[in-house]
Order: sequence, then structure tokens, then C-alpha cells
Amino acid sequence: MTNSLLLQKYNTPVPRYTSYPTVPYWEEKPISERAWIQHFQDAFQVDRGISLYIHLPYCEKLCTYCGCNKRITKNHGVEAPYIASILQEWELYVKNLPQRPLIKALHLGGGTPTFFHPDQLETLIRGIFKHADLAPEVDFGFEAHPSSTTRQHLTTLYYLGFRRISVGVQDFAPEILDIINRQQTEEEVHQVTEWARELGYTSVNYDLIFGLPLQTPAHIRTTMQKLESLRPDRIAFYSYAHVPWIKPSQRAYSEADLPLGTAKRELYELGRDLLEDMGYPEIGMDHFSLPTDDLYLSMQAGTLHRNFMGYTPFYTRLSIALGASSISDSWDGFIQNEKGIEEYQDAIARGHFPITKGHLFTEEDQILRTHILNIMCRYETDWSDPALQCAAFEDIIGRFDDLIADGLIEVNGQHLAVTALGRPFLRNICLAFDARYWQKQPGAKVFSQAV
Repeated sequence: MTNSLLLQKYNTPVPRYTSYPTVPYWEEKPISERAWIQHFQDAFQVDRGISLYIHLPYCEKLCTYCGCNKRITKNHGVEAPYIASILQEWELYVKNLPQRPLIKALHLGGGTPTFFHPDQLETLIRGIFKHADLAPEVDFGFEAHPSSTTRQHLTTLYYLGFRRISVGVQDFAPEILDIINRQQTEEEVHQVTEWARELGYTSVNYDLIFGLPLQTPAHIRTTMQKLESLRPDRIAFYSYAHVPWIKPSQRAYSEADLPLGTAKRELYELGRDLLEDMGYPEIGMDHFSLPTDDLYLSMQAGTLHRNFMGYTPFYTRLSIALGASSISDSWDGFIQNEKGIEEYQDAIARGHFPITKGHLFTEEDQILRTHILNIMCRYETDWSDPALQCAAFEDIIGRFDDLIADGLIEVNGQHLAVTALGRPFLRNICLAFDARYWQKQPGAKVFSQAV
């Protein structure tokens, strides 16, 4: 089957599989505080090493393409109260742990973390460190908007242990940045990159998006040419997810402005080929890095992991997420915090975990999550061990037929390998293992297109 026919067949709404089960299929009954405390305590007893994510939701301007949970404001008086709430939430966790947690990874996401003044970020991080120990080797990173990131931001975070910065580039073309209301310049991207390297940051990541309104192959070529001189260590080359029924700001332009279907896929393939020509091998799905970067080295070592933040060089059993809308993972359960900032802060002020929903894993969930992670991180999985089989496998294997016939996977005995042709369709391959999706297929729009 030709690539265009494969695209027509498999370009359907599919989860992104940053988790399994995916959020729409979490159990309907809310998780109690007591149950969540027990679950994260159990995970901590296995390993006190944790990953920590902090959601900083504020932005000064609305980027219309964005699907993140954010609050638009120019009032910087919100900074100190929000940080106080995060530190109160952190104290709720540490007071329920038998000893000080060992932080292995820490990521600041948003929103725009660099909306916050560097002094406020220092207050936040030192407040976190007050109740924790740091692992000998840590992975600390933050997301940076080029137009709001100062040298003081970079210096402050560097001296607190941060060595990785993720710069939101998206595209360099002024006409694309204008239609998505992304107010930044190429010079600002250069400046932030230069400052980071001068200070000693060891990994500079650029977030790029394909499928943006007005974007053409010429834009992709121009962007990749600029990367040759900037030479970031990592690149996340994401597919634009057009979900205006969830994010109304995306109605600022119409589908007539978007490259869709084959046109969108061609943008990705062009970008991927140019990146690989420049020495950036593909890592899992949507990610590329230089062979010297930890992401590539972890893929080679078989330790690459995927969670709600995307790909990470290593796994921790317990991932604690602080802030409005953030999602924590105890490895046998998920909880999501209140999405509304006021609701989040109110729960914290009352001394409660701000849980809005969650999911406790069944044995089948754990097995299927393992296979989906294997496919996403290693392009293969194996169920020869009876402990990695479950009742759902009879149906799962039945869903392989088209994937095999179309050359996307090869199955030998109880081993599945993704082919080179199949890598662009990882989400579709994982869908075969998604028992909860097939038990209750969505009756309305829930997920973005596979491409």
C-alpha cells in the first residue's frame, strides 16, 4: 500500500499515549484522598527516588494554537500566591511520606514558567529543596518562551541545578507566528540559546510544530536551515492538534488555513529527513536528538521512558505533579488536580489534596501499559512471559491483521516489532492494545487526528 493510501486509512482520531489508560477512559468514581495517599506511599516504599513536575499556568498573551491549561493575564501579582499554594501542596505530600524524597527529575511546565520573576522561581525551588534530597545525577529542565526569558532567569535556574532548557520556537516564519499570535523573534531565540550555552546548560531543546496554519514545505526547509547554525541538542517536532471543540482559541483561523492529510504528513516527512541528514536520529515519536544527548543515549541503553511530559531518559515509579491541572502517577494509579486555579488554591488552603479525578489500575491496565510503553520507547514488545498476557490478548491479536498486511508491524510468535514504514503510525499500533478504547469507543470528538 502506498504512503498516501496508508495515510487515508490510518489518519483517524487516536490518543497520543502519554499515558495508559488515556484520560477519557479513567474510571468514573473519584479517588479519595485516603486512597491516593496509600498509593503514593506504596510507590515510595519501593523507591524513594521521584520525578517532580510543577505546572505554572500563567501567560501574558494567548497563543491561539495552544492546547495547554493556561490563564492569560498581565497581572504579576498572581505569582507569589500561586507559588505559596504549590509549596503548601508539596508539604501535603512530604508530611505523608516516611522520609525525605530523593528528587531525580524536576520539570517546570506551563503556561509560561518564565512569566514568573526569577526571584519567585528561586523561592519556589528552594521551598521544594527544603523538604527533599537531590540524587547525585539529576535531570532538571524548564520550558522557556523566547520573548519572556531573561539572562537572570537562566542564571538563577542554572545555580539551582537546572541544565536543560526547552525553548518554544514552533516556527520562525513571521506570518505563521502572527496568525497563531506567538509574539517572539528569531533574534530572541538566538539570544536565549547563546545565554544558555554561555552559562553551561548541557541540553537545549527546541519545540517545533508541523501542521500550523499557513505552513508549507518552504517553511519547514527554512526552519531546518536555521537549525543547522543554532544546533540544539534535542528537537521535539510535534504534530499540531486541531481540537477547536476543546480549545476555542483555535477558531481564530479555519481548517482552510491548515495543511491537512497528505499535505501535513509531507511536512513531517520533509522535516524528519532534513533532521536526520543533519545528524538528529528519531527518538520514539515526534522527538529527535544529537547522539551526544541523554535522550539518544537512553534510547540506546533501553532506559527511555514516556510519561505525561513526553519522553524522559529514565523511569521513576512515583511522579508527583504540583499545580493546577497537573497529573501525578504512582505507577498503579493516576490523579489529576483541579484545572481551575481558584478551585486548586481553595482546596490547598483547606488542607486537602486538590484531586478532581483519577484512576486506579487493574492488573490488565498494568499489562497493557507495559506493552504500549515498549512500543512507544523501543518500537517492539513481547508477551512470551505469561505475566505479560491477559484476557484482552485474544482481541488484541485479532487487531494485528491489517497492521501486518499493511507492513506496519511484524509479528513472530509472541513478539511484535514496528517496521520503518510503521513508525509514523505508532499511535495506531498502540491503539490495537487499548482495550478500554475498544470496550467503549468515543461517540463524539475526543482525540486529535493521528497525523
